[in-house]
Amino acid sequence: MGETKELILLIESDPDISDLIARQALRPLGYRVNVVDDGNKAIKAVMELSPNLVILNLNPLGLSGKDLLVAFRAQNYSFPVIVIGEKERERDVMHTLRLGASDYLLWPARAEEVVASVEHALKETRGKHDRRNLDRRLKESGQELAHKTRELKTMLAIGKAVVSISDQRILFDKIVEGAIRVTSADIGWLLLRDETSKNKPFFLTAQRNLPPSWSKKMNTSLDDGISSLVALSGETLTVHGRPIDRFKLSALGKAAMVVPIKAKDEVIGLLIVIRKEDKAFTQTEEALLEAIGDYASISLINARLFRALQDSATASLSGQKRQAKLLDSLNRSLQEELKSASFFVNLLQEGKLGKLNIEQRQALATAQAALGRLQQTAEETITKNA
Repeated sequence: MGETKELILLIESDPDISDLIARQALRPLGYRVNVVDDGNKAIKAVMELSPNLVILNLNPLGLSGKDLLVAFRAQNYSFPVIVIGEKERERDVMHTLRLGASDYLLWPARAEEVVASVEHALKETRGKHDRRNLDRRLKESGQELAHKTRELKTMLAIGKAVVSISDQRILFDKIVEGAIRVTSADIGWLLLRDETSKNKPFFLTAQRNLPPSWSKKMNTSLDDGISSLVALSGETLTVHGRPIDRFKLSALGKAAMVVPIKAKDEVIGLLIVIRKEDKAFTQTEEALLEAIGDYASISLINARLFRALQDSATASLSGQKRQAKLLDSLNRSLQEELKSASFFVNLLQEGKLGKLNIEQRQALATAQAALGRLQQTAEETITKNA
């Protein structure tokens, strides 16, 4: 027995002809042959079997061969038809070609003739089938390439937004929009942890297509029934079909995916997408959403670093101001003390507090000069810091 080939429907009431065509000629070559002996049964068999080729006698029981050809053409069936006719009825046989028959056999015929006619009729059909398959594969490849191109453009746009958009509200909107696009989802939203709150709940930060009853919770805690589980596990979760009915977000769709946004091992946010139809998210879509989650993580970490730098700069500037104020106060106090010391040195030099010898006068002159230099330095420091 050869390999299994096309399905052939033989419409023939003569058992001898059926035996030669089906058992002797075609089945040994691997063709599947179904035999019906009535024209009325043939219509039903064609609808149920969808044969690749029909062989029919011009005069089967029930409907005539011509009637069957007209019926096949009316239903736009694409299979080839080989007509069997007696040799003295060549004119009727030729007429069937105008009704849509692709070939004919004049009976009696040999098994080799049957096989040759079948192979010839199926050759064109196989070519058409191959061309249809090729066209289908080319179309699918083109669609896949277009889809991959859209995915790449979306990822590049999000990456560019992360490094170029300083307004995080705009950035988060773009992240949610991109998440919906690359996963072919219908709804999406972003939850971020509130670091200022004691319990650190997750707040709704950005959304696309949420119903009003959910979207009005913007900037407040949102319990969707599933994100809290992902926040605890730290692992991506996808769910669809009946299992999703256990969660609150089942009111929004039939398939969901939740990706954690992490800073090291800490979950600082959650990215959620919903698909209304019961169609599971693929591994590729999961990988793309996780990549977008990484982009969101980079943005949040950068924002944290920026705030830390701002706080450090503010603290440093405040410390400098306090230091300058203290230094100014010390300088002014020093000036007052220097003036007081200079006053008493002048009294001693003028002899108002008693007579002085030469050594004492020289020592007081040196001290007076040093006090003058100190006072000048203090005045210059105050002027510089004013």
